Amino acid sequence: MEWFLRQNVILQALLACLFTYGVTALGAATVFFFKSINRRVLDGMLGFAGGVMIAASFFSLLLPAITMAGEAAAAGRGLPPWAAAAIGFILGGLFLRFADRLLPHLHEGNDSAEGLKTNWSRSLLLVLAITLHNIPEGLAVGVGFGAAAAGIPGAGISGAFALALGIGLQNFPEGAAVSIPLRRNGMSRFRAFFAGQSSGIVEPLAGVMGAALVTSMQAILPYALSFAAGAMIFVVAEELIPEAYREGNDHIATSGLMLGFALMMALDVGLG
Repeated sequence: MEWFLRQNVILQALLACLFTYGVTALGAATVFFFKSINRRVLDGMLGFAGGVMIAASFFSLLLPAITMAGEAAAAGRGLPPWAAAAIGFILGGLFLRFADRLLPHLHEGNDSAEGLKTNWSRSLLLVLAITLHNIPEGLAVGVGFGAAAAGIPGAGISGAFALALGIGLQNFPEGAAVSIPLRRNGMSRFRAFFAGQSSGIVEPLAGVMGAALVTSMQAILPYALSFAAGAMIFVVAEELIPEAYREGNDHIATSGLMLGFALMMALDVGLG
């Protein structure tokens, strides 16, 4: 731990995101043991992932953003704290909206791909759908460590650890949600695992980019934190919750969401 704390914030973000990527790979590795997954279990896991992301967006990202923006406003710099947080939050959602419309991808259970027209394979499009989710998650971890390095009240290194741990936990079902459907569709176990873990490789890249950006331009930190929150809430509202409810397992999905939110809240408040 002491060795980790002595490292540059960029390296800290990279190592944290390598952990979250590793949990994605661990989830994808379930394909070596299962060819299919019970839909009720999957919907509960998707709900859990959504709950973690909602709690992380508020406790680990929006609250520190509002605190920092409030300090800047009190010193006569910047916009009111609610405005800075709202602008970043909306921009994060808009970014994912445009990425969703441009990047070709396919969600499990759908027959037609979204985004620009392409002749890419169905398996690649399924991987890209989860990869799109992982961009804001890696970015959130990166800016979380950047906020801790900047000494923002409510955004300490323990909170950044909690954020990385929470994102890692919800990455497990995402890895499984890629590899197991591909295996069920006839792909070999190794290829399905490779595809599932590939969906998480973008997280270390996004994490390093987020940490580098906020440490070089700390004035944008409140916007970066709320941007990551907005992007994650977009993913939850646009993809995770509708998918978790698609097969009618409402109570299981809702229970998973509540559990995920409570666990992430406990991690952030307890460790932060």
